[in-house]
Amino acid sequence: MGVFTYESVVITVIPPTKMFKACILDGDTLIPKIVSQAFKSVEYIEGNGEAGSIKKVTFGEGSQFKYMKQKVKAIDKENFVYIYSVVEGDALMNKLEKITYETKLEASPNGGSICKTTSKYYNIGDFELKEDGVKAGKDKALGIF
Repeated sequence: MGVFTYESVVITVIPPTKMFKACILDGDTLIPKIVSQAFKSVEYIEGNGEAGSIKKVTFGEGSQFKYMKQKVKAIDKENFVYIYSVVEGDALMNKLEKITYETKLEASPNGGSICKTTSKYYNIGDFELKEDGVKAGKDKALGIF
């Protein structure tokens, strides 16, 4: 098993407190409403959003994927850090054991946010993930963001 790591940075004019609340704390209810063509629903199977919780994300009709299950690894509301892993679903393509995302929001000098995300893809067997494929997926997600 190998691990492919991809890092990205997004800068926004929204302060970290508001960005973390909207995207992380309230994201499970807001995002399916805002981007209903991409996301149909988010439901907790275990827990309520804290570390150890498991949620099922069902994608909208326009998506190439049907669902995924995510496990929350850590949520630090004071330092604006959120870590979770995709542990099941067709987004893993039967070629990845899991994908772990670590997102950290920091205040930017202009009052907005610097959003730093590290993604780690844990492949199964000899499967080799290409940076072009990951970047294309990230660009699509950024468009939704």
